Amino acid sequence: MARVLLGVSGGIAAYKACEICRLLVRGGHEVVPLLTPGAERFVTAETFRALARRPPGDDVYLHLTRADLLLVAPCTANTLAKLAHGLADNVLTEAALAHRGPILVAPAMNPRMWSHAATRANAETLRDRGVALVGPDEGETAEGELGVGRMSEPEDIVRAAEELLAGTGPLAGKRVLISAGGTREPIDAVRFVGNRSSGRMGVALAAEARRRGARVTLLGANLAVASPPGVELVETPSAAELEREALARGLESDVVIMAAAVADYRPAEALATKRPKDRAAWTVELEATTDVLAELGNARVPGQVLVGFAADQGQRGLERAREKLTSKRADLFVFNDVGREDIGFETLDNEVTLISGGGERTVAKAPKEEIASAILDEVERLLG
Repeated sequence: MARVLLGVSGGIAAYKACEICRLLVRGGHEVVPLLTPGAERFVTAETFRALARRPPGDDVYLHLTRADLLLVAPCTANTLAKLAHGLADNVLTEAALAHRGPILVAPAMNPRMWSHAATRANAETLRDRGVALVGPDEGETAEGELGVGRMSEPEDIVRAAEELLAGTGPLAGKRVLISAGGTREPIDAVRFVGNRSSGRMGVALAAEARRRGARVTLLGANLAVASPPGVELVETPSAAELEREALARGLESDVVIMAAAVADYRPAEALATKRPKDRAAWTVELEATTDVLAELGNARVPGQVLVGFAADQGQRGLERAREKLTSKRADLFVFNDVGREDIGFETLDNEVTLISGGGERTVAKAPKEEIASAILDEVERLLG
């Protein structure tokens, strides 16, 4: 849904950050915990890694990657001052300088520290830069004093985070329809004509579009990977079912990305029961399926961006993809060479050529998540 950098600084309220982490994960967000050395005196990094479901071999520079929100809770007076003055002496404050996006801070400190002129000036400096503050609340602090300084409750902090995320992202407010996977066309009750598409590329596109703020519907054709959190999944196992759902939902979408490998042919007649094996030859007559992308192109509405995929081979396949851009009235075609074994079907990586009316460019071999980001960068450009 969204990537959240969760900064935890050194205060007794650090234990409440565990609940914040849990609530964010339950809401479908990817959480990257960033603990200061002081925070680890209260709660271990292993605790947050488990709550965030982070893999053991995380990238050591993950705090410098692109994220949708930086949330600091609790934020001590010391960390508040560092954020205000641009200091970068730990992973949290380094991330704050590198982050480009909304920042939410939940202060937590002794009431006299919060009321000090220096702290109030630091808070005002952050507000002037567009940083959102939630709390602190009034109540009893850990040392037994009453006053304003207590960190807001985890539910209130997560609610504020969700409100910030709701209005962010370059695709906020856009409706994106994406197809993924490979259709299966029944021959009899147990056999089918299919292809090797796992749906990984389309799922990566759905996750990235959702991360950018879009409302995403995923037409899943026999996916071998899980649908991303926060995405509406509609099962479309056959070409006919994918056709029905794509045409029904396409007119309501700002962007349509047809990444699924839809069968070009299906058996003219499918047996209702399993055909028993014998020594006789079995001839299956195939008939053409509907060209869903062409139908979407003919019915497209003004301002809509239509993206097609061409899984083909070699230079001739690339030429066919160029021809399809015009014949199917698409804005963008994504060509990937399925003649190669290291990219395309059933692999983690891809390498594609993006073809549009403005020209062509090749996106070098990379994980499909990075390819998805490059494709959506082009979609954003086409949206204007």
